[in-house]
Amino acid sequence: MRKFERSAGVLLHISSLPSKFGIGDLGPEAYKFADFLKDAGQKLWQVLPLTTVDAGCGNSPYSPTSAFAGNALFISPELLVKDGFISREYLKKLELDYVLEFERDTKRVNYDAAREFKAKILRVAWENFKRTNTAQKRSEFDKFRQDSREWLEEFSMFSVLKAANNGLPWYEWDEKLRVQDEKTMQDVRNKYHDEIAFTEFCQYIFTDQALRLKKYLNEAGIELVGDVPLYVTRDCADVWQHPELFNLDEDLNPVTVAGVPPDYFSATGQLWGNPTYNWDAMREKNFDWWLRRIDNLLRLFDRVRIDHFRGLAAYWAVPAGELTAKNGEWVKVPYEEFFAAVKNRFPEMPFWAENLGIITPDVEELRKKYDLPGMLVLHFAFGNPADNPYAPHNQTRVNVVYTGTHDNNTSRGWFENDASEQELENFSAYIGRDVLDGYIFTNEITRMALSSVANTAIIPMQDYLKLGADSRMNTPSIPSGNWAWRMTGEFFESSDEVASRMKKNCELYGRA
Repeated sequence: MRKFERSAGVLLHISSLPSKFGIGDLGPEAYKFADFLKDAGQKLWQVLPLTTVDAGCGNSPYSPTSAFAGNALFISPELLVKDGFISREYLKKLELDYVLEFERDTKRVNYDAAREFKAKILRVAWENFKRTNTAQKRSEFDKFRQDSREWLEEFSMFSVLKAANNGLPWYEWDEKLRVQDEKTMQDVRNKYHDEIAFTEFCQYIFTDQALRLKKYLNEAGIELVGDVPLYVTRDCADVWQHPELFNLDEDLNPVTVAGVPPDYFSATGQLWGNPTYNWDAMREKNFDWWLRRIDNLLRLFDRVRIDHFRGLAAYWAVPAGELTAKNGEWVKVPYEEFFAAVKNRFPEMPFWAENLGIITPDVEELRKKYDLPGMLVLHFAFGNPADNPYAPHNQTRVNVVYTGTHDNNTSRGWFENDASEQELENFSAYIGRDVLDGYIFTNEITRMALSSVANTAIIPMQDYLKLGADSRMNTPSIPSGNWAWRMTGEFFESSDEVASRMKKNCELYGRA
């Protein structure tokens, strides 16, 4: 696909796919969804970050415990059977042990049960691999370890030590572990050799399954769009291994943490709590950590959305210990040097910029300098449409238009719960007729996105299914209960009608 070809796609995270195992994964249902997208005339499938998540951070994909490692919860048990890592009989037996947990609520991810289930099944796959692996599989595993060596061992060591320390964050470990004393680290490698190798095996399986799905999508004419969180969580492999790259004091405690000032989503701002980057140290190392991170992402995705893009021009730094994000300050990033290094390594610049919130002229100049599409969200367009950049008459081509994002309510939920009376009046005036219910509103705002002059239109799957607020993916500033919505298995029983409707609209608006 050419960079600015007119196209349409769907926003749906892997976790939201139907599954018998408590959470969506990279297996058969993902391939069925790929077939559905092809039938629906879609050219893009956008997902949220596929990196590791932590229950302590509400399972948020935007608080990864590694900037590189994939989420093993997305490994497909059925593909493990197909590839000979586990037997079908074992899978059926284990599935029976968890069926009551998994069927208790098929519309929500069951993170706890899925973690326990996947841990057991992957452990058996590892033991089988060690006992019966072929020369080809061993060679593939060894090659993966070699290709990923710059991040794989440090993540595996981190994961193993975190388990050995009963889940405590790294900054509460014994001092020699915190500061990675060389002799102590060698003792860890010797003592936990098999556990480290097992963690590396899980990453090998995740990467293999993810690359196979991407290949299938590309052969169907569909690009996979990934997402990179700007920050990592404090309790992650990267901060532990590379504390010099973050704004930490001599005791390895954050000096400043990340967030955003008060905005549409929150009157007190959003206090994310992630440690901010030491950009001087990043520059001294030629931004190597970031370049490796992007390189790893572009193995798995065709394009990458950069979350909180403005933080790559200047970031909101909040003194550690503050209870809200109100008392922060903007700190400039050496963005000219950084983006020159990125452009040199990735000349096609296959990125989208999340440029929502408080955006200053320097951020937009930076985005436009590298021809990076920005985001236009229609939920934000109707407070005062006349000069609103998100309103259809003010939109421009080199952008991606959304009805809403993962941080918004569904369109029906927005109509029924969030929109002000003025916004609804303006929307009705804009389209020239009254809109009286959430179903009609969802149809209208979806068609509005598809008819936009913006080259790319992305619609959350919930909007194509006309779902309400109970199907929202995330509510910013609410720490729990997010990231859990998923489709049920019945979706594919009636997907032909949905695909036909989607394809007709894409053809009508020149996006098929």
